[in-house]
Amino acid sequence: MNEHFSMDRGNSNSKGESLWHSQNFLRDPQFVASLVDIADISSHDTVIEIGPGKGIITEQLSRKADRVIAIEYDNELVQGLREKFSDSSNVEILGADFLKWSLPNNKYKVFSNIPFEYTSRIIDKLLVSSNPPEDTFLIMQDLAAKRFMGKFAGGEDSQMSILLQPFYSMNILRRIDRNQYTPTPNVNTVLGHFMKKEYPLIENKNTQEYRDFVIYGYNQWKPTLLEAFKDVFSYNQTKIIKKNLKLEGKKPSDLDVNTWVALFKTYQKYVPQERKFQVKGSEERLNKSQQRMKKRYRTRK
Repeated sequence: MNEHFSMDRGNSNSKGESLWHSQNFLRDPQFVASLVDIADISSHDTVIEIGPGKGIITEQLSRKADRVIAIEYDNELVQGLREKFSDSSNVEILGADFLKWSLPNNKYKVFSNIPFEYTSRIIDKLLVSSNPPEDTFLIMQDLAAKRFMGKFAGGEDSQMSILLQPFYSMNILRRIDRNQYTPTPNVNTVLGHFMKKEYPLIENKNTQEYRDFVIYGYNQWKPTLLEAFKDVFSYNQTKIIKKNLKLEGKKPSDLDVNTWVALFKTYQKYVPQERKFQVKGSEERLNKSQQRMKKRYRTRK
């Protein structure tokens, strides 16, 4: 759902129809400028753009940012972009697969119109990294925004949003009319904003432990959260947690981020190491399980 962003692991498709021909393009430079204007981008910022395509967003970013790094996979588009911005000293066009590209070590921001099918992978790469962006502005499908932002995008909190909320403030900056694209898409899009918190609810060094804890709780397939953690918390701990956090009958999706954080900190402080082993690695196990399911699905097609 962007100007172009092909993650095909094959050739750039110089022969035949390229993937980008089926993408939806933002068509109005003035509208794009209005989106960039409401983003917190200044003349001091380095901004990364994923999949610049023909450069309509790149051009507007170049007028606001100190430096723009535009990462494009398609070789033909890379050449066109380099010609278009040959006189723009603050624009760097890189021919690369963003998902394989190493993120900067210095401070940076992201502003991109991303494709729906790679939303999860792009957000994971950006926001679950050792040096995430200070601000991430993504034009994305509204349903995806609800999954990742939960109540901050008018949706319900989910595993995805609870994993991100301790570390990021989130909101929708603008809802985008479908007529701004050509061809007109059959889905709604928004400009979403993820801002790194100066003081996260969880220390960065505990990020993976928190992610494992939440993923474990969401994926035990038990009627309530307390039942999901019955082999982790002791009987007495469970009684105290039930009373203090008011978790009687609650499902994982019923808890807001503050309750999840309080439960996690209780787990960190009071649960012995031997019980924590069953929680440790939950994210890795879930990813492997999902990969096996995808592989089985592909072989059945």
